[in-house]
Amino acid sequence: MEALVNWLNGYIWSPILVYIFLGIGLFYSIATRFLQLRYFKEMAILVFDSKSSASGISSFQALALSLGSRVGVGTIAGVATAIAYGGPGAVFWMWVTSFFGACTSFVETTLAQVYKSKHDGEFRGGPPYYIEKGLKMKWFAILFAIVTMIVSSVLLPGVQVNAVSSSMNNAFGIEPMITGIVFVLVLGLVIFGGIKRIAIASEFLVPIKTIAYLIVCLIVLFANIHELPGVIVLIFKSAFGMDATFGGIIGSAIAWGVKRGVYANAAGVGSETFGPAAAEVSHPAKQGLVQAFSVYIDTLILCSATAFMILVTGMYNVGEQGKGLIVNNIGNVEAGAINTQMAVETVLPGFGAPFIAISLTLFAFTTLLAYYYTSETCLAFLNRNRKIKMIWPSYILRIAMVVAVFYSSVKTSALAWALGDTGLGSMAWLNIIALLLLSKPAFKVLKDYESQKKKGKDPVFNPVKIGFKDADFWERESVEKESSDQKDRKVISS
Repeated sequence: MEALVNWLNGYIWSPILVYIFLGIGLFYSIATRFLQLRYFKEMAILVFDSKSSASGISSFQALALSLGSRVGVGTIAGVATAIAYGGPGAVFWMWVTSFFGACTSFVETTLAQVYKSKHDGEFRGGPPYYIEKGLKMKWFAILFAIVTMIVSSVLLPGVQVNAVSSSMNNAFGIEPMITGIVFVLVLGLVIFGGIKRIAIASEFLVPIKTIAYLIVCLIVLFANIHELPGVIVLIFKSAFGMDATFGGIIGSAIAWGVKRGVYANAAGVGSETFGPAAAEVSHPAKQGLVQAFSVYIDTLILCSATAFMILVTGMYNVGEQGKGLIVNNIGNVEAGAINTQMAVETVLPGFGAPFIAISLTLFAFTTLLAYYYTSETCLAFLNRNRKIKMIWPSYILRIAMVVAVFYSSVKTSALAWALGDTGLGSMAWLNIIALLLLSKPAFKVLKDYESQKKKGKDPVFNPVKIGFKDADFWERESVEKESSDQKDRKVISS
């Protein structure tokens, strides 16, 4: 099974996809005049700009939901595997992926907001919606929804739960099966409560886990601060093949840096647009900027912190898959969360393994919540035109996910990562095609946002005024707002 999945990944994650991720990010950066730099300050301000409503969630809740997915196992275990197979240079290419990915994230999130709909009193949006409305390709939208629903509920959860079960076993000696049972019970309590409960749980857990993790990272880094300059030099030299030890694996450094960078921030995959599409904002570009900011938080801050911890403490091996080790610092240890546990243990003996195990549990749990919401939104899209609302498909989806979570807790780590890569890569190919075809509408929305900002206005999106078609929700909102304003003017005049 593992050999078959790895063979398939050889095609899905060929160098073509790796360079497409970098290329599309560069294209959007140039086309938007590097908005990820120009609007950096505004990104942070907009995080707290909106409030939740009966239909939608706030920008901060959307950010928390997205970070709940982004700040997961990829932040802790994914960075370790990138270093293990691509060397220290992979970290640099994770940074590059993040910088360009912030702009890609802006585009896909803005599109998700523009083409969102309201189902059963709640906002829904994401690639299936902007593919169907923007491209008029219903079959393509249905294909993406089906693929994403399977990937998010069955393939991607495996990486999260497997990493938790192995770290819990390493830290506390807890059998993986026990970890799986606990995860199933707690996850079930939340996902059977709907999007509001998922958003509230993420809003509470994400800041706590993120801040706590960063504090421990800083403690380890300060204890090894004398090693940091040398590590930074090593990262840059390795990234360009200028280091004697890692010069021969520059191709692997780029490939694994981009692959794990994408796994951590998911910019361009489309999976991080579903939650942000439910945000209550006055202009689609606002949430696009918030999501661009979340890419920075995840990769440039959290992933970098993990990478520096592992590298300054020397808790890593490096070798190409299927070949011998180039660097053997820690013996026969499978790359993953254990590297991070060992790094913290060098400074905080007896604390590192338990802390990382608990942190990983929280990271993985919020990621699973985001995965479920993505799957549920795809299911809502597939059932949106049914006259009679059916509840049983959503229950089947929830049951399928908790079964996959339990199974994932006991399968091998290598297979879990391989299946996750297959799912993520499959979504990426479909979403990137849609993004390239919908670039013009995204740029038009950004132009409208910037035009209103120059006039000193708080941007409000009115698709009719700028000749934007098929933004059904926003068209209705504009009509209702205009009608309300007219009534107010009549009352004032009378």
